[in-house]
Amino acid sequence: MNIPKHVAIIMDGNGRWATKRGLNRSMGHLEGSKTLEKIAVHAIDMGVKVLSVYAFSTDNFKRSEEEVNYLMNLFIKMFKTKLEKLNKKGIKVIISGRKNNLRADVIEAINNIEEKTKDNKNGILNICLNYGGQEEIIDGAIKLAQDINNGLDITNFKRADFYKYMYHELPPIDLLIRTGGELRVSNFMLYEMSYAEFYFTNTFFPDFDKSEFNKALFIYDDRNRRFGGLDAENI
Repeated sequence: MNIPKHVAIIMDGNGRWATKRGLNRSMGHLEGSKTLEKIAVHAIDMGVKVLSVYAFSTDNFKRSEEEVNYLMNLFIKMFKTKLEKLNKKGIKVIISGRKNNLRADVIEAINNIEEKTKDNKNGILNICLNYGGQEEIIDGAIKLAQDINNGLDITNFKRADFYKYMYHELPPIDLLIRTGGELRVSNFMLYEMSYAEFYFTNTFFPDFDKSEFNKALFIYDDRNRRFGGLDAENI
């Protein structure tokens, strides 16, 4: 099977999963965090090198204070309690997004998990928190402008060169998965997904188990990626 090197997941449907069961939306986020741990380990075991997940967007601060605070506390708990299992699996954890608007204890938990897992080599879990794709491009452009002011020659600057100005220098996304039935990308990793294959499923993220992930891999394996070129039979 042709395993994608970089898989990205928009983890949608946590709140609706809970509401459908008569539960508080927070319970959906809790179940989603459990699913994320399982999927991260499974993806790396399957040969995926980088798994990027949309945990909290810059626009999610528009939600109720109660839900935002619950999510921030859940991130802290997850970064602390899931650290050992991810470490044992050799998974490096990185966080992408802006640090402003984040509480000091959230930033401390981020710094801790990144430091503790920085030397792991088996795969990367990239958690996008307080993240926006357009914001990442803006922040990258600002860093590039600073380098230009410091003498960087951009005469032969290529689109691949801009990856080093992202929050982390990661390979392009091969497969984008969105759970929960919505058919949009919601400002997620816009630069990195320029040639990604898309896979949408109605399954809410808490129910997105290993078999659902494998289904996405099988669909990807059946795709013909041409990157703007032509199939041999169409030339």
